[in-house]
Amino acid sequence: IEFIRSYYYNKMELIRFSSSLGKYVGFTEFGVKNAERLNKDTSKLAAMNAQKGTYCLNNIGIWFSNI
Repeated sequence: IEFIRSYYYNKMELIRFSSSLGKYVGFTEFGVKNAERLNKDTSKLAAMNAQKGTYCLNNIGIWFSNI
């Protein structure tokens, strides 16, 4: 299971958090600068990594039971 949170502006992906990498990745110049800033904030990274447990792992049984 992978938790991904992407941020878009004008249909262009700027930045993405990936739980498999455990950090933010930027796709534009603006996104790269913000990814570097967000990756330095350990509390933000810990909160995003916790989202995998609170959102994905709690709902995986519900999603697969409907298939």
